Amino acid sequence: MKNKYIIALFLLGVVVTTIGAFFKIAHLEIGPFTGSLIITLGLFIKVVAAIVFITKLLSNKNNDFLNK
Repeated sequence: MKNKYIIALFLLGVVVTTIGAFFKIAHLEIGPFTGSLIITLGLFIKVVAAIVFITKLLSNKNNDFLNK
């Protein structure tokens, strides 16, 4: 997975978490989607992005991974 996709996945998690926080503050519910569920989904996406980033960082044999 390329670095830009990892960053995009992390940013997607940030956006979803922010939307979940808005739902929680405004006490909104759209069907089964509540603020708590959306925040949990966003945090899960960020954890997946972090795990992918760490595994790529540890498995990279070149020392210039962060400089790309």
